[in-house]
Parts: sequence; structure tokens; C-alpha cells
Amino acid sequence: MGIFISVPKTVECIVAALALAALSCVAAYKQAGVLQSSGYSNKKYFCWVKKKGNLAFQRFVFLAMMCALWSAVIGLVLSFAGEWAAVASLAAYPVFYVIYIFADKKVALRSEVTPTPRFKRLFAVLFLVTAVVSYLAVTLLNFTDYIWGNRIFSYLRYAPLCVIPLLIIPLIMLANGIAKIYEIPHNKKFIRSAKKKLASSDIKVIAITGSYGKTTTKNILANILSVKYKVLTTPRSHNTPIGIALALNNANLDDYDIFIAEMGARHLGDIAELCEICPPDISLITGICGQHLETFLSFQNIVKAKGEILSATKESAVIAADAFDAFADYHCPKSRCDCVSDVTAAKDGTEFTLTLGGKSRRVKTRLLGEHSAYNIALAAQGAFALGMTLDEICSAIPQIDYIEHRLQLIENNGVSILDDGYNSNVKGARAALGVLKLFDGRKIVVTPGLVELGVLEEDENVALGKELVGFDKVILVGDTLVKFVEKGYLGGGGNSEAVSVSATLSAAQEELKNYVQKGDAVLFLNDLPDVY
Repeated sequence: MGIFISVPKTVECIVAALALAALSCVAAYKQAGVLQSSGYSNKKYFCWVKKKGNLAFQRFVFLAMMCALWSAVIGLVLSFAGEWAAVASLAAYPVFYVIYIFADKKVALRSEVTPTPRFKRLFAVLFLVTAVVSYLAVTLLNFTDYIWGNRIFSYLRYAPLCVIPLLIIPLIMLANGIAKIYEIPHNKKFIRSAKKKLASSDIKVIAITGSYGKTTTKNILANILSVKYKVLTTPRSHNTPIGIALALNNANLDDYDIFIAEMGARHLGDIAELCEICPPDISLITGICGQHLETFLSFQNIVKAKGEILSATKESAVIAADAFDAFADYHCPKSRCDCVSDVTAAKDGTEFTLTLGGKSRRVKTRLLGEHSAYNIALAAQGAFALGMTLDEICSAIPQIDYIEHRLQLIENNGVSILDDGYNSNVKGARAALGVLKLFDGRKIVVTPGLVELGVLEEDENVALGKELVGFDKVILVGDTLVKFVEKGYLGGGGNSEAVSVSATLSAAQEELKNYVQKGDAVLFLNDLPDVY
């Protein structure tokens, strides 16, 4: 046993395990990012992994096969080196891990990794767990070699380490479970602090929810209210308990008059939980569609979930006109958003008539699409309920700038770019395609399809494909939903020569660079590659 537990052998085991753990963690970076975008829910993450057409695990299988094969080849070829043959065979792992890591950079994911403190803690736990598992595996293989004494196995003993890539997904979930021992009580304490802070202030709370348009409406409302009030909002698309708590805990609430909280949901009870943190004085509902049907399971559950905001509203609510009847059974004082008329959409903005308090004004916004008028109207009716006059509201509307990644117009070298990368719902997609048709020249659509639609996913993506017929160029990105979009496009009479499928964003970028010319208009629907 003395040879097995010698210092050189122990060092060999530790170095091999740490190196393998480091490589595995780098390879797992994007997977951990998917877990992050899943709200650190192992269940949601695993549902994504096993989703039909998802090749995440298959890529790890291929990595494992390459590592096993070449580790064995190197071990056998260098068998004349004796004990060092197995050590040399470890070279296969960094080589193929590096190849995998560079290839993985080109794989399209909807949300990029945000290196928050929680993500860094998760990654640290992942490294420790992977290092322990790798060390046990390396030690077990060396112990087997010591006990068995088979010469061929000695040369090949590190080939079975190929199992580690196959364990990356389970190890991420295990690390997340371990990290939650700290994260859950830490988050609860953080949220309690925010709730207490808000309860002791005089700030007015406006909550916004809906299946789509939440962030856009929040930004519009903040712009309008800023004419008269000091406004605090949840940043970007932060609409979870932690996102709301961050906004509250990081601000001096005495400096503000109004707090606008965006509230998102994927399950029944999510909005009720958010309303526990910041009960709304006034609430806005932007609209209802089948978004997140994958987790809600039925349209009735979507309505019930969004309706939780009405049950918690203290004063009144404003509801989009096409969604108002769905909430008829809720007794919260509520009004239908019916203050907009005579909408005219053009490629340089949208003009409409706004009517509040019996008075009307014709106004124009640079925001694109007929739906923009209705988003502004919802925010305007909410601002009116808070005491703003029609003149104050109308003075703010021309100043509202594009909301980033939400049908944002970017002019570059004579090309009109419509960045709608963060709008992934059915209604938003149709609105964006309508805006693209307003432009002159050739019209190009780049999209990976629509997500989180559950049982409607295939039907809605086929329908989207049919709506793409007539555009000059369609570039589909990815390897999961695009087959449904392509099916709808070709089935709807689309030109097979005008549609192409790129497995990655980088490939789509290259194709687009070689195609676009001055005067073209390009819509990035539900993803924006960094082309320009």
C-alpha cells in the first residue's frame, strides 16, 4: 500500500482532480447561466435540459467520447514510457475541453450569464463539488490499478475519467441544492428587510404585470411620472422577489415619491408573493396571452395568476382593453384602458389621440408600432389616476426614448435595425413584423422562434413561420424551435431560397453581413446578435 499512498501519487491525484474540475466548471459556465435564468430552480433547469431538440447533454456526451478515445490512444501509444503513459494520456482532457469551450461560445442562449454574487457563490460550490468528485474518481482508478496490477489497465486507467463531462449537468444541480442551504435563508432575510423598509416609508407603489409589455410600460410610466414626481423603478426586467428587494434595499426611499414595481410570474402564487413585499396602491395589467403556458399549464391559470395583483391592490387598477373582461370577477376598483383612438403608425413613430378627463390631445411618440400607443395609453391612464393632468402627461410623451431591445430602432450605415431581442411573446412578434413592413427596401427577419408556450409552442411557431412569408430574407437561429417556424414558412408558400437555418448566432451574423446592403431593414425578433 505504500506505493499507492506515496506523496507523488497523492500530488498526481490532486493536480489531475483540480485541473479536471477547473475545465469542467468553465465548460459548465453557460449551463449555470441557464440555471440562473431559470430562477435557480433545478426543476425548471432540468425541464430545459430534457426539452425535445435540446442538445446540451448530447454535446457533453460527444466531449466524453472524444476524451475517452484519445486518452486511450495516447496511453497505448506511449506505453513504452511505463507509469508515465497514463499521466501523458491526461493531455486529451484539456485539448478536447478547450475545443468544447470555444465551440460552446457559439451556441445561442436567450439570456446571457449575469455574474451576480449568488452566481459566483454557485460557481464556487460547483468547483468544490466537481473537485471532490474528480478526486474520488482519480483516486479510485489509481487504487484499482494498484490492486489489479493489470498492465493494459495501468496505461488506460484515466480514460474512464470521461464520465466527468457526463456528470456536469447533475453536478450543477447538486451544487445548486447545496448552495441553497445558504441562499434561501439569506434571500428571505434580504426580502424581509426590503418589505420592512417599504412599509415604514410614505412612497406610493404602482405594480405592473401582464403576459407582455411589462418592462416597456414601466419605462413609459416612469418617463411620464418624472414630469411631476421623483420615481424609483425596478431595474431592467427585474420582476422577481429578489429583483424588487434589490431595488428597495439599494435606494433611499425618502428621496422618491413613487416606486414602480414590475411583477413577473410563471406559477400561481408568484405575484401574490411579490405583493406581500410591496402591496400596490395602483396596479396596471398590460394584457394576457399564452406566454409561460409551459409552466401555467392553462390560460385560466394565467388569468388567475395575473389577477393576484388585483386582490392585493389598495386603490384602483387599470387594465388593457382586450384583457378587461377576463378579470370581471375581481372586485378591486378597476377601469378599462380606453383612452386612445385614431392610431397612425409610421416608420418614424406613432401618432394617436389621447383622451383623459373628457379632454383630448393629438400626440406623437418616436416609439414604433400601433401597440406602442396602447402601452403609452395604459401608462397615461395610470398617471392620470395618480393626479397628473392631461397637459403634463402629453408633455412627456414626445420625450419617451426607445426602450432597449424592445423594438428599438438603430440606424447603421444606411441599414435600419429593429432590435426586438427581448420581446418573445406572440402578440409582440406580430406587432414587430407589422412595423418591419412599414420600412422601404428589402426586409430581413432573424429569429430563433417563440419560447415558453408549452403545448402551444409548435402551433404558434408554425403560425409565426406563415407570417414570415413575403419578407425578402428569413434567417432562423438555433436547433430547437426553428423546425416549426420553417415548417410554417414553407407550408404557407414561402420561398425556400429566401429562408436559411443557422445553428448559432455567429453563423447567422456571418450570413447577414454577407447579405445586407444600404437601404435594408433588419428585424431581430427574440434575439439580437452583436453584429453591428
